[in-house]
Amino acid sequence: MKKKLKEHIEKIIPLTEDEFLIISSYFVFEKYQKNEFLIKQGKSADHCYFVVTGLLKLFYDDKDGKQHIISFAMEDWWESDFAAYFSKTKANMSLQCIEDISVFSLSLESYHKLCTKIPKMERFFLQKSISGQIASQNRILSFLTSNAKERYEQLLKQYPLLFQRVPKTLLASYLGVSRETLSRLSS
Repeated sequence: MKKKLKEHIEKIIPLTEDEFLIISSYFVFEKYQKNEFLIKQGKSADHCYFVVTGLLKLFYDDKDGKQHIISFAMEDWWESDFAAYFSKTKANMSLQCIEDISVFSLSLESYHKLCTKIPKMERFFLQKSISGQIASQNRILSFLTSNAKERYEQLLKQYPLLFQRVPKTLLASYLGVSRETLSRLSS
């Protein structure tokens, strides 16, 4: 499993074996079952997660109990309630398993120690952060400028595997449409 983490990091920065031994010592390998929570809204969000296998959903429950899917995270992706993680505040969102998963978790304390010990990891995390920010902005633009059918087609083109792995109810929530509308869009 550590090999996947190493390969992922080396897509951005080169590593020696000694550097990776140090880096990997800051991560904790964990497994969770389908429907388990890694983060719960209103609780602390002490870790960020690199997904090795499986699928997660990050969501917000509004005051009326409606669930709003913020993102999905599958293999080779990072996820957390990053605002809560970096500011050490209570989570505004929940992170839950859609499938059984295995992840490498990184506490904020370990994150800071790791970046101090191996400074080029700051460049790695900056690159991941920039990619995440671009994806978030693109999603916001999609909601502002595209209709439901266009958002559906964009998602299908960009992440075709999600349609095989994510229940239609969750896809509908992510796209901001009803389950019935999603059925019409997909036929």
